Amino acid sequence: MSQVLYGPRLGKEGQLRVGCSAVIFNETREKVLLTQRADNGHWCLPGGHMESGESASEACEREVLEETGLTVRATRLLGVYSNPNQLVIYKDGNKAFFVVLNFEVQALEGEVGLSDETTDVGWFTLKDMESMPIHANHKIRVEDALRGGDAAMR
Repeated sequence: MSQVLYGPRLGKEGQLRVGCSAVIFNETREKVLLTQRADNGHWCLPGGHMESGESASEACEREVLEETGLTVRATRLLGVYSNPNQLVIYKDGNKAFFVVLNFEVQALEGEVGLSDETTDVGWFTLKDMESMPIHANHKIRVEDALRGGDAAMR
């Protein structure tokens, strides 16, 4: 299990890592797909670390497939997120500071399912998310996606 710490400019203690997350809307664009993390029980957008040798959109598409079973196509960059006051510490002691690229993706095929990293999955509105334990700033990413304008930079 990883631990997330917050403090003034705490992120400078971590190794810079690039991550991605995916916003998958339902047909009416009122709900988004969230997964519940196996390590801490928090709900989050599907996503994860970018690997060397893959593009940002490929990383997003791979992570969604691994976590949900859905084959998707990244259609739009929604925002770039970083929090200089956040540090992720892994159980092996490694420390990470993340810059996350958030994409809107379109589901192409497959059925939503669970993975080794998830314990539950579901479609939720912003109102639903108010009473849920949401991982980091994922609710903000959904709010930015629903605004539908230019890519957010936070």
